[in-house]
Amino acid sequence: MAGFAELGLSSWLVEQCRQLGLKQPTPVQLGCIPAILEAFAHSGPTRRRATSDVTGDPGFRRTTGQCWHLGRDCLGCAKTGSGKTAAFVLPILQKLSEDPYGIFCLVLTPTRELAYQIAEQFRVLGKPLGLKDCIIVGGMDMVAQALELSRKPHVVIATPGRLADHLRSSNTFSIKKIRFLVMDEADRLLEQGCTDFTVDLEAILAAVPAHRQTLLFSATLTDTLRELQGLATNQPFFWEAQAPVSTVEQLDQRYLLVPEKVKDAYLVHLIQRFQDEHEDWSIIIFTNTCKTCQILCMMLRKFSFPTVALHSMMKQKERFAALAKFKSSIYRILIATDVASRGLDIPTVQVVINHNTPGLPKIYIHRVGRTARAEKKLEEFSVEEAEVLQILTQVNVVRRECEIKLEAAHFDEKKEINKRKQLILEGKDPDLEAKRKAELAKIKQKNWRFKEKVEETLKRQKAGRAGHKGRPPRTPPGSHSGPVPSQGPA
Repeated sequence: MAGFAELGLSSWLVEQCRQLGLKQPTPVQLGCIPAILEAFAHSGPTRRRATSDVTGDPGFRRTTGQCWHLGRDCLGCAKTGSGKTAAFVLPILQKLSEDPYGIFCLVLTPTRELAYQIAEQFRVLGKPLGLKDCIIVGGMDMVAQALELSRKPHVVIATPGRLADHLRSSNTFSIKKIRFLVMDEADRLLEQGCTDFTVDLEAILAAVPAHRQTLLFSATLTDTLRELQGLATNQPFFWEAQAPVSTVEQLDQRYLLVPEKVKDAYLVHLIQRFQDEHEDWSIIIFTNTCKTCQILCMMLRKFSFPTVALHSMMKQKERFAALAKFKSSIYRILIATDVASRGLDIPTVQVVINHNTPGLPKIYIHRVGRTARAEKKLEEFSVEEAEVLQILTQVNVVRRECEIKLEAAHFDEKKEINKRKQLILEGKDPDLEAKRKAELAKIKQKNWRFKEKVEETLKRQKAGRAGHKGRPPRTPPGSHSGPVPSQGPA
């Protein structure tokens, strides 16, 4: 355990790591923890260290009047399962033990499941501190969450949308004195895609102090993170895994091109084949929509495959239960949307199947294990077509039965109802929001048409100029193209 002690961690944290079976620091911990703990002179305000010893550490200095200085901002890139969560949890706990107050640290994460996973690490590593944490995510009671926030927990772990809702609707808590702001899966939080956190992050960043230590971690390096490296102010430190493709050789990546109408039959055949060969294997199947996820789960259960689903239309308790059953191998097959592709540490998965082609290369990287390069050339997976055709009719019939059953349960209507409920919880009028979205869509369409017209005009002008270059110069009216005749005497 000398490794953890050499990183600058206190003896009580080193002992806590030992009790939890953490024998040696991982590369991301070796690279980031000393930089996060490193203090340097700054011109901002300082805070007096607390005089009480909350750790029981005999080496803790009780001298009053000492002031802390902010450590370095950190941008870390390492795959899931590499220990990157502990890379920020451990130094934060050490600084908390030196100057305990709430709310000391705010951690932002894109998914609810990841929020609970991070909170668990804070709890087990921070147990000697009597750490108080608070999880603020959607799908849970806002009143109960507001009460927890008012009690000033040391650490708040939140998804941006729900935390922003609390900031807009409540004044019973403040994050103006946090010392650490952590963004886990930072590229997902900062990108503008199907789930855009921009507005919520603006509300949150306006509520946190400018004088803070910012830590950003992700499994994939993106241009967004590179840009942030230039925005960080506290002597930013950047760390990236030296061998980001170290397990590509161990990851057997294959593709299978099939017509859309027979895709489900191939899926059933593949699962049966994997289970016949390795009955103890765990499989994750990624889909692009909640509805497809639910239908596939129902369909595979009809074929007696032990399957659970994980998507955003499920209640939060159901999502936790499904994930727990899969992690404990009660169910060997998990069908999920990309809510499960980010940061969840599920080390026992032997097969990942992409039921749809991911829209972006980095989505594929996250799905298959965060270690494969998207540009790697894949080999084709061989399947006996005749065997698939034997079950084609049966699979299609079962699929249609599941679709009818889901329609009878008003799945699509429930989705719309849930959207309306969420908007109401956020203090918004669903009808006005729908009208606003429709107006924005019209404006975008109008802008797009205007842009098209401008581009067409520019193309015509360019073509016209090119045509003129190839012609002889025109003679102005009334002028002579030949030699000027000599003039006689007046």
